[in-house]
Amino acid sequence: MIPFFVAIFLLGLSSLATAANFNQVFALTELDYEWPSEASRAQALRDGTFKPENVYPRYMAVYGTRLFLSLHKDEGIPVTLVSLPTSSASPKLTPFPSRNMHGPGDCDKIEEAKGLEVDSVGRLWVLDQGSISSNCSAKLLIIDLANKDQIKIIHRFPFRRWLHDLVLDETPDGTFAYITRSIEQNIVVFSLERNESWMVDTPGIRAYAIALSPKDQEARQLYLSEWNSNQQFSVSVAALRNGTRTANLNPIGNWTAISSFRMLMDNHGTMYAAFFQENHIFSCNTSQPFQEQRFHQVAGVYTGLPFTFALDQSGTFWMTVFDDKKKPRYRLLKATVGAKSYTFEASQVSE
Repeated sequence: MIPFFVAIFLLGLSSLATAANFNQVFALTELDYEWPSEASRAQALRDGTFKPENVYPRYMAVYGTRLFLSLHKDEGIPVTLVSLPTSSASPKLTPFPSRNMHGPGDCDKIEEAKGLEVDSVGRLWVLDQGSISSNCSAKLLIIDLANKDQIKIIHRFPFRRWLHDLVLDETPDGTFAYITRSIEQNIVVFSLERNESWMVDTPGIRAYAIALSPKDQEARQLYLSEWNSNQQFSVSVAALRNGTRTANLNPIGNWTAISSFRMLMDNHGTMYAAFFQENHIFSCNTSQPFQEQRFHQVAGVYTGLPFTFALDQSGTFWMTVFDDKKKPRYRLLKATVGAKSYTFEASQVSE
């Protein structure tokens, strides 16, 4: 049983998150890359290798004064992993970690970036599921943001395609990544220290959105949502760390919306979820029985996947809003919520 004063404290945090006031950083009709020259941009527009109307943010991470986005791979999108400053009202998308690290058909380069996460020591973890037209296997890149963006690890998986998102489990005995695959009845576990990965079956469940309970929770839980379903599941990570090959998922509640594509946990146990074809973000306090609240709603957004979001190291919630039906198409919003990412302990809260 949660002590009374702890329950009141958690309720207060949940109320704070629900009442967050968002400020607009930018609102733009078009997002453009940073190009080597104006001539190279003009050539890309002429030959169709760049089509500004197809720029579509899907995943986000934040570190310091930089925001990182994975873009949906579509025709005319030459680079799918970019960075941009958190303070600019009219930013350019900078290919990350460099333009030369992107290109189809080269298995040593980034072909289609997907889920992103920053760990507690400033490393960016990037999923790359490869190109439809190439034979490159899916891979995981770890880039040291605090050390001149050096690529530290490239781990290749024994399969192609269908990566979705990841969370990081940093323990005294090592760091693990848990990764969802959008059409498979399994998740992937990766051990950083061993540079080794393995499949964990999720019988009957195609896990899609993923979140992890806070670092200082005694019995840490992995949360999973299934595509085309409103059910929410959890599983203890202890067995995943020890190499189990089958996860026994426990249903813990039902969202009112169907198909969550992105979930995010803060370091006090509040989980945020965005859904396919929904113009609002839900939140729930995972320290209590499952009960959702509306965290933020945007009027008139009709795009299938309108939001992506992340928490930074100073207690700020960052969110992009994409609306393909009206202008401006792109907005970046931020709100102070007094909580950090789940990768930090609960005592590490911004003033």
